[in-house]
Amino acid sequence: MANSALEIVGLLLTLIGLIGAAASTGMPMWRVTAFIGENIIVMETRWEGLWMNCFRQANIRMQCKVYDSLLALSPDLQAARGLMCCAVALAGLGILISLLGMQCTSCIANNDRAKRLVLIIAGSMIILACLCCVIPVSWTGHVIITDFYNPLLIDAQRRELGEALYIGWVASAFLLAGGCMFMCCNLQSEDKGSERYVYSRNSDYMAYPPQQLQPQQLVRFPQTHPQFQPVLSRHPSTNYSYQSRQPSVRSGVAYL
Repeated sequence: MANSALEIVGLLLTLIGLIGAAASTGMPMWRVTAFIGENIIVMETRWEGLWMNCFRQANIRMQCKVYDSLLALSPDLQAARGLMCCAVALAGLGILISLLGMQCTSCIANNDRAKRLVLIIAGSMIILACLCCVIPVSWTGHVIITDFYNPLLIDAQRRELGEALYIGWVASAFLLAGGCMFMCCNLQSEDKGSERYVYSRNSDYMAYPPQQLQPQQLVRFPQTHPQFQPVLSRHPSTNYSYQSRQPSVRSGVAYL
């Protein structure tokens, strides 16, 4: 029951990470115009994304244009395109594969080992999706910060970190948490199950027939101490004698 609850939580975290990665891939807010120095024209904002450039004027009108050539892009954006697409694809496949191995589904019946193996594969794919998402986001952020402090560039060429980068980092954290839940829980279950169900087929086991218990005779040991008879007197006397283990002088005189 505990593993089933953790699997559901891991699935929800992975789904949130997939939505965030897809949103970060499609959003044009990877690079935003920096309003510093002489660049004080706040009426116009420029956004640069993986697929298009957008211009927004006075918070009223926004125009977007798709890149004409892929080779004209910077190396970080070219790599970010492929890696983000791989992240979305791996996360989606990981979710679909995890549905096959979850305990609340009956796709693989009466085979717990196969279910755990499927969930481990799904968790590894989700962790790979996390790496494919965090690498381009961090690379682009590093390039933006490096260009921002580059003295050779003018203020109009400097950019700031956009919202898509922050969404990408948060989505990577969700994907990492979901993938680790799928892998760690099932690896522990695999270890516990191996310890519980290991047995030896070549054990020297012999079946013995049941034996009936025989009644035994009781042995009575002879008494070592002699038994004394009560002493009788010919003459009445007020002195009463009691049985003693050793004969007394008074009892001998009375007997005579």
